[in-house]
Amino acid sequence: MTVRHILAQKGGDVVTIPPHRTLGEAARLLAERRIGAVVVAGATGEVVGILSERDIVRAVAKGPEALDAPASAHMTAKVITCSPDTPVTDLMEEMTQGRFRHLPVVVGGRLEGIVSIGDVVKHRLAEIERETEAMREYIATA
Repeated sequence: MTVRHILAQKGGDVVTIPPHRTLGEAARLLAERRIGAVVVAGATGEVVGILSERDIVRAVAKGPEALDAPASAHMTAKVITCSPDTPVTDLMEEMTQGRFRHLPVVVGGRLEGIVSIGDVVKHRLAEIERETEAMREYIATA
């Protein structure tokens, strides 16, 4: 199974924010949308960074004035991405090793979606359930 299968179920909508918006605006956006990360996108839609709840907590821990700083000052600029053809097992390994929970899906430099660890777990549980049901059917007919 690939990332394409996950995106087919969840869709390709991605919440983005321009790099000049404040950290406070980004935090409000995360709260309003009930999401854990927002992709920081340039004027042409390219991924320039990602800003997670963790990034915001680290910034605010240094002082509340961080909320007035631009998102670009606190985002993770070196963004690891994947493609729709990335196998889910590779995605899980990347997320575990990198200790992050969100991966933007990029095709030809264009943002196509985002996958969270929650999406991966949901997908994997559904896959296990399908395998279990197939084994039950096989056993019942044997």
